[in-house]
This record gives sequence, C-alpha cells and structure tokens, in this order.
Amino acid sequence: MSADRGSHVAVISGGTTGIGLATAFRLLRAGHRVAVFSHGEASVMAAGAALAEAFGPERSLARRVDLREPPAISSFFGEVARDLGAPGILVCNAGISPKGPDGPLSVSDLTLEEWNDVLAVNVTGTMLCCRAVLPGMKKSGFGRIILIGSLAGRTRPRIAGASYAASKAALSGLSRVLVSEYGPYGITSNVVAPGRILTPLTGSPESKINVDALARIPAGRLGIPEDVAAVIAFLVSEDAGFVNGAIIDVNGGEFAPS
Repeated sequence: MSADRGSHVAVISGGTTGIGLATAFRLLRAGHRVAVFSHGEASVMAAGAALAEAFGPERSLARRVDLREPPAISSFFGEVARDLGAPGILVCNAGISPKGPDGPLSVSDLTLEEWNDVLAVNVTGTMLCCRAVLPGMKKSGFGRIILIGSLAGRTRPRIAGASYAASKAALSGLSRVLVSEYGPYGITSNVVAPGRILTPLTGSPESKINVDALARIPAGRLGIPEDVAAVIAFLVSEDAGFVNGAIIDVNGGEFAPS
C-alpha cells in the first residue's frame, strides 16, 4: 500500500553545510520533517539552531554522527524514529575528499589508510544509512533514496583524487542494486551527480581552481547548493515515483553524456 501524499521524515547525511543544508531548508519548506547530521560539532550546532529558528524545533533535529562508527549511525536513526517518525526520505550527501598540499592525492601517493577512510565514509557509511531506513520504507510502501555522486564519478576527474572518484562511482552500483531489490515496494533510488558547486569546501569563486572550472561550464557560472537541492526536492516527491535508477547530472553542461 502506498503512503498518503504529504509530508515525510527526511534524513540528510552531511546535512549541516552546503548542498545538505540547502536541501534541508528546501524539504522543510515543502512540509517535511528533517533530521540532519555530520561529523563536525560546530556545523551541527549552527545548522540545528538555524533550522529550529526557521521552522520550529519540533520539525527538525541535528546531531553529530561519524559515518565510520556503525553504532553511532544506528543510535541516530533510532532517535529519528522516536522523535520525528520513520524516515521516508534519505539523502546520502556526506563525503570526504582528502587532498595533499598540491591538490588531489595521486594513486602513487595515496596511503591504504586514506583509501580505506574515504570508502568507509563515502560508500560503507552510505550503505549503512540505506540499511537503516529500508525496513521502514518497505513496510510503509514508500521510500525515496538519493545518493549524492559527483562529476568525478562520471568522467575523468580534474580535481578529485582516486579514492573520491572511485567512491562516487561506486554509489551508482549501489543504487542499481537498491532499484532491483526494493523497486517493487514503492522505493526509488536515484543518484544526483553535482559538478562544481560553490560551498564552504570549494572556496572562493576567484580561486584558480574555480576560475578554471568556470571556463569549462557552458552555462557560464558555477553552481550553488540550491541548484542541487531543487533536483533532490523533485526526486523525493510523490511526483517522481517513476524516476528510478537514474543518474541526474547537475553541472551546467560541463559533462554531457550521450
């Protein structure tokens, strides 16, 4: 049985800054209840205060969770279910992309510990979040899972290193499995692959790396978090029930697959 149209509980990993926070505001404006988390205590406190002030403390919560700690993930989702309700929407936005002093770490310079750390957060942590919400979604007959990939996982990476590019490409495979296993239960899974988006992590628009990126974008501008949040908002809506297994590129035309 399909859930009634209306609001759902949404969980957003990496939801306290950038794309994640813009998505939280967008979904709250749409009437959903939203739980966000990240591993940075300061950003969690700031985001929690901003969301509570704008929409009321009863409709949102923000917590510090490290995706490398499975018990913390389990505890967080238990708190969400208790305080807001069972999640019907999951946006897996959290990710790390280690850099060396001269930019992305090459395959030769990347240590095994750094490789494993990126996969633990970007891939395993994402899988654990999916596993936490799938039973409830299956029971209700409704679910929307959005995995935030990257241009780096779609084509030759210019900025990201090997571990990040590999981890983002892996999310497409995970999404295909979710489509196959859970599509019959009213659950969709899609990947959103942003290009160069201006966030606190990408630095000033005037930096060389951003100026070089701008020159490659036919749209003539760098992206902003709200560009990605708008796509996510559609994909998690009731109207997107027949969009399943897609990869949506949000990059201003920098990468246009055939």
